[in-house]
Amino acid sequence: MSLYGTMRTGVSGMNAQANRLSTVADNIANANTTGYKKASTQFSSLILPSTGGAYNSGGVTTDVRYSISAQGTFTYTTSSTDLAINGKGFFIVQGSDGQEYMTRAGAFTPMDDGTLQNSAGFTLMGYEYSSTEDPTIVVNGFDGLGEINLSSGELNAKGSAEGALDVNLPSNADDGYEKKTSLKAYDSQGNSRLIEFNYTKVSDNNWTVEATYDGTSIAGPIAMVFDSAGKLTSPSPAIITTTPQTTGGAELAELEISIGGSTQLASDFDVSNGKIDGNAASKVTGYEISDDGVLSLKYSNGELTPKYRIAMASVQSPDNLKPLPGNVYSQSNESGVVVMGYAGTNGYGSIISGALEDSNVDIAEELTSMIESQRNYTANSKVFQTGSELMETLVNLKR
Repeated sequence: MSLYGTMRTGVSGMNAQANRLSTVADNIANANTTGYKKASTQFSSLILPSTGGAYNSGGVTTDVRYSISAQGTFTYTTSSTDLAINGKGFFIVQGSDGQEYMTRAGAFTPMDDGTLQNSAGFTLMGYEYSSTEDPTIVVNGFDGLGEINLSSGELNAKGSAEGALDVNLPSNADDGYEKKTSLKAYDSQGNSRLIEFNYTKVSDNNWTVEATYDGTSIAGPIAMVFDSAGKLTSPSPAIITTTPQTTGGAELAELEISIGGSTQLASDFDVSNGKIDGNAASKVTGYEISDDGVLSLKYSNGELTPKYRIAMASVQSPDNLKPLPGNVYSQSNESGVVVMGYAGTNGYGSIISGALEDSNVDIAEELTSMIESQRNYTANSKVFQTGSELMETLVNLKR
């Protein structure tokens, strides 16, 4: 038996317990850190070969592991830009160095420039929203991502393009009977434009409708023909198409107004459906984020306009990601390649707006580990002390 080996074994044990205490200290310090994933120290024996009947004491090595894939609980907040992931996946954020990272820390706050940054200063990334198709993503990389910027829609106006106007025309009215109604449309600058519709009875089951703006005809007169049951048979398709108008530098675009639901029955003139799209200029009053990651701007007129799709990422082995300062992660050789996707698809979790994922640290478990490490450190120090005393006894034999 080597006394020096015994002392080195004791030192190895003390170092291992010190490493364990370091992870415990980190875990306790970050018990309230949003999205933090606890670290743990795993021990592995180091055995040296024995020769000539003499036992050579070895030691212990440590390996730090992270419980990144373990889901934390949720704390609900009043901020719609606080985000948590329920299930698999990570938010993509960009640091001040221009590099993209992964994180579960979703405490995002709108900044002066319109970007969303979490408490560590990382900016949330995503794709421009499209109503016709999902954005094309690079499955194994961060190419194509852009900053989510809420100020991109601070003031919004949308010109009208289509609508519907369904009325009942009294079948018992005399020939020459006239009735007017109107719809409010919006031009390209958000100005409201009143369009009038004038209905005139020509003969039994036959009417005309003319659309005018500011006294000028923009469609018609258009013949409306009804069958014996009072259902509209002409025009086909049952659409009024107006001509574009330019006023004060703003354009009132061509409008397609559906009239297919109009009837001719023995009842008073009545509008059963009158609507048109578009909106006046309005400001952003809030934000909404759906569970599939679509971020919509809420305007003062009550309209919700989708602007961005929050991107998500994952790897084959999340627990082997490389942790970095700021509670973010980067790809490592052991984690596998980054795979991109969207919330709620292909196994990715859903996004919870107005919630934060808590740290997955169990304080009771950490305190227990701390006590165990303290006891084991003391025991290893006794091994070192005993080896030192035996060495002193051996040296004193010469005296």
